[in-house]
Amino acid sequence: MNGSPSFQDWMGLIQQRTEQALEALLPGADLAPRRLHQAMRYAVLGGGKRVRPLLAQAAGELAGAPAERLDRVSCAVELIHAYSLVHDDMPCMDNDVLRRGKPTVHVEYDEATALLVGDALQTLAFQALADAPVADDAATQLKMVCMLATASGSRGMAGGQAIDLASVGLQLSREELEFMHIHKTGALIRASVLLGAHAGRALDEADMQRLDHYAKVVGLLFQVVDDILDAEADTATLGKTAGKDADNDKPTYVSLLGLSEARRLAEDMLADARATLQPFGDAAGRLESLADYIVHRAF
Repeated sequence: MNGSPSFQDWMGLIQQRTEQALEALLPGADLAPRRLHQAMRYAVLGGGKRVRPLLAQAAGELAGAPAERLDRVSCAVELIHAYSLVHDDMPCMDNDVLRRGKPTVHVEYDEATALLVGDALQTLAFQALADAPVADDAATQLKMVCMLATASGSRGMAGGQAIDLASVGLQLSREELEFMHIHKTGALIRASVLLGAHAGRALDEADMQRLDHYAKVVGLLFQVVDDILDAEADTATLGKTAGKDADNDKPTYVSLLGLSEARRLAEDMLADARATLQPFGDAAGRLESLADYIVHRAF
């Protein structure tokens, strides 16, 4: 990676590019119905670390994918993520009032608008993947659309949220907790990596398996760190209400393992992710740096 930007510079560039791509893709605030479009833009723009786009871009760079394809993939996964946050924050779900340092959509607007915002962002994500080339052939592009659908639906993120809601007040085993988070958080993170890779040249089966394993590990790693942050960080740092999981009696890695064991688990997962990327050499440097970033943003 000689001559390439530092990780911090690269991350800033990708975040800026993703913001610009989302800005262009979202309907204009003056386009009817104005209130809905304004709320969609409120939910998506001007906040968030864009971890899923960063993962898609890093995997895409590994596969030599063109930037314009990766921008579309980045928009697709971020729009799905944003829709899930809007719905998760609603009173019928987690009933939160703060997201990314500002009032949640149902607080800033109203519950009906928030529901429609999530619906509209979800469909826009699939439009982003479908209405311009994001792969070398139509069969691969169709596969990518199916991958995002699976990651978002009842066998992915939505299913994980259903398990989460059903688990309030319960003491889950580590296997049950992992099953929940493989779906709720991990499925979209895994899809982000694989969609980015599919946007480039075809990788052999062994390389795709390595990327898939890395993505699964990083998906769980993200949740472990998220649980640690919820227990340790304050609301100003998080940009969302701190301590909500404990207040709502939700099972987490911290409640199951304790803080020190949860930290040790995160470091073990980080080592696993790094080892999985070793055969790629320097070409996987961005993916390795992202795994480091996910862990050490907290401790």
